[in-house]
Amino acid sequence: MVSIHNLVKRYGDVLALDHLDLEIKRGEIYGLLGPNGSGKTTAINCLLALLGYDKGSIRVFGENMEPDSYESKRRIGVVMQNVAVFEELTVRENIDYFCSLYVKDKKRRRQLVEEAVRFTGLEDHLKKYPKKLSGGLLRRLNIACGIAHRPELILMDEPTVAVDPQSRNHILEGIKKLNEQGSTIIYTSHYMEEVEKICTRISIMDRGRILATGTKEELKAMIGTGETITVETGGMTGEQVEEVRLLPGVVSADCQEGVLRVQCTQGAGNLTGLLHRLEEADIPFGRVWSQPPTLNDVFLEITGKRLRDRKEEEEG
Repeated sequence: MVSIHNLVKRYGDVLALDHLDLEIKRGEIYGLLGPNGSGKTTAINCLLALLGYDKGSIRVFGENMEPDSYESKRRIGVVMQNVAVFEELTVRENIDYFCSLYVKDKKRRRQLVEEAVRFTGLEDHLKKYPKKLSGGLLRRLNIACGIAHRPELILMDEPTVAVDPQSRNHILEGIKKLNEQGSTIIYTSHYMEEVEKICTRISIMDRGRILATGTKEELKAMIGTGETITVETGGMTGEQVEEVRLLPGVVSADCQEGVLRVQCTQGAGNLTGLLHRLEEADIPFGRVWSQPPTLNDVFLEITGKRLRDRKEEEEG
């Protein structure tokens, strides 16, 4: 569906894309993750032929993507992070206008608009203007405008930013339904739990390069981080916590307000070894639970924990 090879993009002295390679298969929900300034937005703009680049190639639907690749662009839908609708048009008029950019037949367009309205749950808001919509409804209108023409490839850039949990769930279920209906989706988000929930394959990029690609299970297997064990105790001394840190497989241990949290490497026996040590030391404990590594753990280990400035994202 999408093939990006050896893509290089510079902004003056800034290398935004550093020989980027990316392959997206038909039928995937492909998660593209990266910290601020990683190059995600630049990569998307190059993919859409909205931005020139210095080196490399981009093929979409098996064809080279150029600024005048109008036939290919008609098969693509875009839902950007910044809501892009017309304030002077109603909900229905907005969806119809954006659909008309791709579909000229009025009868066919009317059918597609009705489907987009039902799909996004906007039936009760058709005559409203955007300024009268809540944040969640506005996001859903933005999605309806981007997918009304039934695109084969949909690019979604943080479509759930600043929406309530109900709207977020509605949007995520809608994305899965779009995929089931045949659309390939490229999805960017800073909400790791969303990506973990809906994406079939994920790439983590930073400084213009892909650092890791795979399913969520494959990505978690790439890092040394294992389970996090949490134990409710009656409190522990610093010496007792230090003894836990010395256990095989323990990366870190910390006890705050009677709750012991232990980060382990991957491997069997971490939990039994910890509980055995607590029993040996006569440390009473209550609830115990273990959490496997999350996609957020993978992301932070691969990209680092340094804070990124929003300005970096705008540059990249």
